[in-house]
Amino acid sequence: MLCVITLLSLLSDGEEALKRMLSTTGEQERHRAAKLDEKRRDEAIVDLGLDKTFDGDWNGAAGQFLLRWYSRSSHHNRLLVLAQDHIVLAAPPKRVAIRQEARIQVATVIPAAEAVVEDPFAGQYTSDRLRIRFNDGSWLAVVTEESDSEVHRHVAGRPRTGSHRRTSAD
Repeated sequence: MLCVITLLSLLSDGEEALKRMLSTTGEQERHRAAKLDEKRRDEAIVDLGLDKTFDGDWNGAAGQFLLRWYSRSSHHNRLLVLAQDHIVLAAPPKRVAIRQEARIQVATVIPAAEAVVEDPFAGQYTSDRLRIRFNDGSWLAVVTEESDSEVHRHVAGRPRTGSHRRTSAD
């Protein structure tokens, strides 16, 4: 099985290389620009600390929130719902169990007066990262399933399409 997976991976890499070699100059330039933008975005993620779960201060509001959160649900997937006056986070009650996602429940509600959800890139880069920033300046990273999620659209002020997405605070 490992040999088959390795062979398929090599074939996929070869196919990508062949596509790049046979592409037009304009396509090559777009590919290079996209790769450069992706590299800059990845560097910005590290620079902003969004590769971490939170700002690292356990005494800050974000650290205290995490301590309370894990006492309610250690499951890594969360449903983030934004309302006009609060942020709702829901999750299954336990991390490892069959069909726990079907038993999702509200784990916490954060009043809008205490925290906001923001796009740390302010639309500069397409990213699956957002941040819940508390009033004391501490923050949690939120990783969405897609880089243009409903939460991204809401934060950017664009119209919603009506579905909710699970997120993972990583």
